[in-house]
Amino acid sequence: MSELITAELVDLDLSATTKDAAARSLAERMVAAHRVTDLDGFLADVAAREAQMPTGLDGGIGIPHCRSEHVNAPTLAFGRSGAGIDFGAADGPADLIFLIAAPAGADDDHLTILSGLARRLMDPEFTAALRAGTDPRAVAALVRGEEPPEEPEQERVEARKPEQVREQTETGTEAAGGTEAAESVPFRIVAVTSCPTGIAHTYMAAESLAAAGRAEGVEVTVETQGSAGFKKLDPAVVAAADAVIWAHDVEVREKSRFRGKPLVDVGVKAGINRPAELIAEARRKAERGEIATAPDSDKASGSGAGDGDGSGADHAHFGVRLRTYLMSGVSYMVPFVAAGGLLIALSFAIGGYEIASAKSVADHFVWGEADSWAALLNQIGSAAFGFLVPVLAGYIAYGMADRPALVPGFVGGAIALTVNAGFLGGLVAGLLAGAVVMAIQRVPVHATLRGIMPVLVIPLIASAVVGFLMFIVVGKPIASLQNALTDWLNGLSGSNAVILGVVLGLMMCFDMGGPLNKVAYAFAVGGLADPTPGSLKVMAAVMAAGMVPPLAMALATTVRKRLFTKTERENGRAAWVLGASFITEGAIPFAAADPLRVIPSVMAGGAVTGALSMAFGATLRAPHGGVFVVPLIGEPFLYLLAIAAGTLVATALVVLLKGARRTAPEASGDAGADGSRVTVAA
Repeated sequence: MSELITAELVDLDLSATTKDAAARSLAERMVAAHRVTDLDGFLADVAAREAQMPTGLDGGIGIPHCRSEHVNAPTLAFGRSGAGIDFGAADGPADLIFLIAAPAGADDDHLTILSGLARRLMDPEFTAALRAGTDPRAVAALVRGEEPPEEPEQERVEARKPEQVREQTETGTEAAGGTEAAESVPFRIVAVTSCPTGIAHTYMAAESLAAAGRAEGVEVTVETQGSAGFKKLDPAVVAAADAVIWAHDVEVREKSRFRGKPLVDVGVKAGINRPAELIAEARRKAERGEIATAPDSDKASGSGAGDGDGSGADHAHFGVRLRTYLMSGVSYMVPFVAAGGLLIALSFAIGGYEIASAKSVADHFVWGEADSWAALLNQIGSAAFGFLVPVLAGYIAYGMADRPALVPGFVGGAIALTVNAGFLGGLVAGLLAGAVVMAIQRVPVHATLRGIMPVLVIPLIASAVVGFLMFIVVGKPIASLQNALTDWLNGLSGSNAVILGVVLGLMMCFDMGGPLNKVAYAFAVGGLADPTPGSLKVMAAVMAAGMVPPLAMALATTVRKRLFTKTERENGRAAWVLGASFITEGAIPFAAADPLRVIPSVMAGGAVTGALSMAFGATLRAPHGGVFVVPLIGEPFLYLLAIAAGTLVATALVVLLKGARRTAPEASGDAGADGSRVTVAA
């Protein structure tokens, strides 16, 4: 820990009053210590992580954290606030704030130490010592673990690696061997904790559950599926468990290990904030004999123990689950889109659009000819694009039923291409494959067959069923629908095209990288697999609208600086580049801070841009790239005019709405540029 925090990274009198200002104050210490290379870029990454899920925890703790390419060494900075800062915790403001910075490629050893700190924050004695400390050097030493805790050695969680899966109870139970130090056998629970970043919440939930288990006399054994490693629970420990708790915000890996057990399925914050309730719920389920409804599935159904701070998707409403499944497919498809689409775009830039009809470079390639290299890039990109529909279908199915569904999903997606069902066929094939696998998993089988079910029986049967359905039953109707949609897109003109542009613009700007944004983007990219004039117009409108939110926020922070905090003004400078690169997420920090003013404004701007792009007949053959692929845009000047118009509309609206407030944000670097209070006329 000695390399992660020093006295210079400790602020025992943190004067910031907002979480953005607190992050900036602590990040500035990291810059001064040469741990962070780009302050604005790092703070943008922190804000983006905060927008995903608040990092405040019960007990007065805030742990803003992120992985960032602007961090050159894993680092901790600690600030103690006298007034308290709102980090979104249910019990109020936080006075202990840890800013955790991890490089994008941080090694496991450093992440082990960082996650060890996260677990120690669950210890009341540790947090009390942090609140009582008066010397930054002593506090830094305390965080480094140089002052041994008072509890017995076997209970010092901070000394263990976070991937250690055994959480021993006060009886001294040795979980690995199942040896009991006491005569009575305690109630046994195995748990899995995980969070999107895998640095803090994963291990805090693990420690919280373990501590609650010790208090209740329950043996809790935790598997942490975080960034610092994934070591599976001993199968003997799982087999001996009376119940299972999943506290997770990402998919639990290898779920089928827990089949046949009573299951409590919640979000990771519930594991931190309500561990005793989860243990009690697990005991009640065990007493009632409840088990997961799909005992052989890697997608167990979970229980109703979820809460508003994130819960497993399996006990959400059907619409939420469906969105999760579709987003799983889209997220795995996007890298193929980016790689394949940009390679194709580059080939067009070098060899022109006619390069798409060039002969195979396997037979005709001349090292010194530009056209040969253009053809090579085009054919590599086309090969990548050929995976779009199978990958989409395969990972939709994977999101529904885990690895056993991958084969039927990919097979169904490939058949969708064969019968010309296209992007819509891939969606249907993925959902069918997932549903068929889930149905098979619910069929009781003899114990001797369970080992071969996921790798042989389920893929075999599900692939045959999905293949039959796609070839014989639904493939041709979907292909007809796809053709009708293609004809409609090709025939779009006048008001119809404008209306579609408005809808796509609204979707791209509503959640800025969220589900609606991805649906609109996936719709556009699906058309590039078999491009037509209509689908190329859709792609152009989608990318143009997606550039508006960050560009509008960048412009607004430039022309009316006093309406924005110091942090927002600095984020605005980065938003110029993000917007020009078609990274809509560059506007997320602004939307998170002021959603009621920012989101409607950028939606209006996106709608204007989408409508104008369609009206101008602009086309685009590249799925990404922003202004850097302007040479590949049809009607490039009108296209840029559409983006400029939408940006101006969004900027004017956000300035107008923010200006309607009586006063701008103030205090601690959040006032005007000269540090004074700013008064704005209503």
